[in-house]
Amino acid sequence: MKSFAITYSPSRIQPIIAVNKLPLESDRSRWEWLPFFVALLWVVHPVHSAAIDYVSGRADCLALFFASAGWLLFLGARKTATDWLRWVTFCLAWLSGLLALCSRESACLWPLIFLLYIFAFEKPSRLWHRWAIVAACLVMFATYYGLRQLPTGRLVEGASSHWSPALRGVLMLRALGDYGRLMIFPGNLHMERTVFSAGAFGSEKARQDAIEFEYLSIGGLALLAGLLFLSLRRGRGQRTRIFGAAWFIMAYLPISNLVELNATVAEHWLYLPSVGFLIFVAGCVVDLPVRWQRASVAFASAAVLALGVRSAIRSSDWESNETFARSTIAAGGTTVRVALLLGQVYSNRGDYVQAEHLFRKALQLCPEYPTARNNLATVLMHQGKEKEAESFFTEATKAAHETRKDYPRTWMAALNLAHMRQAQRDYPAAISILEKAREDYPNTWELIRSESEILRENDKLNEALALIRPFAEKNWWHHDAWLAMGRLFAQKADVDAAASALRHASWLDMHETEALNLMAMLRMRQNRLEDAVQTQRRAVARQPDQPQQYLLLSDLLGKMGRADESRAALAEVSRLRSLAGSEKVVN
Repeated sequence: MKSFAITYSPSRIQPIIAVNKLPLESDRSRWEWLPFFVALLWVVHPVHSAAIDYVSGRADCLALFFASAGWLLFLGARKTATDWLRWVTFCLAWLSGLLALCSRESACLWPLIFLLYIFAFEKPSRLWHRWAIVAACLVMFATYYGLRQLPTGRLVEGASSHWSPALRGVLMLRALGDYGRLMIFPGNLHMERTVFSAGAFGSEKARQDAIEFEYLSIGGLALLAGLLFLSLRRGRGQRTRIFGAAWFIMAYLPISNLVELNATVAEHWLYLPSVGFLIFVAGCVVDLPVRWQRASVAFASAAVLALGVRSAIRSSDWESNETFARSTIAAGGTTVRVALLLGQVYSNRGDYVQAEHLFRKALQLCPEYPTARNNLATVLMHQGKEKEAESFFTEATKAAHETRKDYPRTWMAALNLAHMRQAQRDYPAAISILEKAREDYPNTWELIRSESEILRENDKLNEALALIRPFAEKNWWHHDAWLAMGRLFAQKADVDAAASALRHASWLDMHETEALNLMAMLRMRQNRLEDAVQTQRRAVARQPDQPQQYLLLSDLLGKMGRADESRAALAEVSRLRSLAGSEKVVN
């Protein structure tokens, strides 16, 4: 993703700076380095690590890629002499803009920045051309709005829903100060940043920590004043400064806490605003005295080197979940999510004592958080502290009616409590818990699957099917539901219904083989060996590196008397196992 950014950024920023009426036209060679350094500084800036290395942050990269591509296609289309090719390119530019909007909501700013450029900074063109561009952008927004009306998950009301306008205004300045600090000196980079402390007056230490936020407010005011003052100051780079400042402010407003967000600040949100900030800096460099201009090249080169090193160090934080969580905590980003992440790492490793410590820490930070309760109860079970674990599960289940308003997946407590009853072979109690949970959380697959599995283990196949079948028919795309229904039909010896359900499941996942394996075994029991072999060959084609697929194929071929082919399948099993053994030795 970083190499991709290096490829496209210079070509995207160059036209923006070059077309403005700067001394670039009178002495273009003197300023050719400026767009290059603007792009290069943006590419290597470590604040973008959270947008490039963090998988969930890459929506920013996709949005910028499609938006930049659309802008470049638009500029290229206007220079195309062939009519049909020009209109095809315009359509591709429009489609690329729509893909940018679909990549991330913040990309809605790109058409606005584009229109600002067209109307205020580009050479005057025919009026109808400009209004045609506005109409195309409006159609793009309308199409995107229509796509947004497709069914989505339930939105959970955030913690900032009831913040007052005065508080939001303060947070806007704090966030601006933090973002300005990160752009100038990205020293303390970590996830889970915040400029808000709910317990600022709860203790002396909390009050001391909150003082830093007030300095950020002062920094935000200073940055805003600097942008305004330098934009109004006359000079050769004034238009570039105005454009860069406008870009930065327009891109900043949606992430300024003016609207509901899932955090007060986040590094990857700077991905788009930072472009405008660097364009503004370029406009300032243009008006530097001549004696400082050569020094600015040296300074930019040193900045590129320093930022590149910092970016490499920052990227190493994403090496693993444990490294990420440890570095975040060390940098001061101890939050519930990070504590849970590191606790889960320890839990998966079997270090339940350390995991318990972190989960208890998460509960101290947020006592009502259901996931922290569930995870803590789970590690307590692994340590044999079943009574305490059961109390946590019971409390979380009772509190779910209230916590479900603010937190997702609150049904997990009931599911875990049912699993405890199942492990104790108290099946009626487990089923009762799951039935109550299904009333509160209808159409939740995990609850349906667990209850149907308990029923299946107790040979209540019809009751299990009565749970699975309506869900599968309503959710035709749900692979696991159709697979479970196929197993139940097979256990009932309803071969045709089982084959139909398993065939449907196999269509839903092009890499899955379990449905095909079950279909092959059904065909074998019907003595339809040729059909069984063909089905199993499809499974082998999906997973050609899995020995078990060849074992079943060899068994089927042996039953058909095709000894040579059966031996060839077994030889493939031996080859794959020897390869796996050699890889373990190398590792």
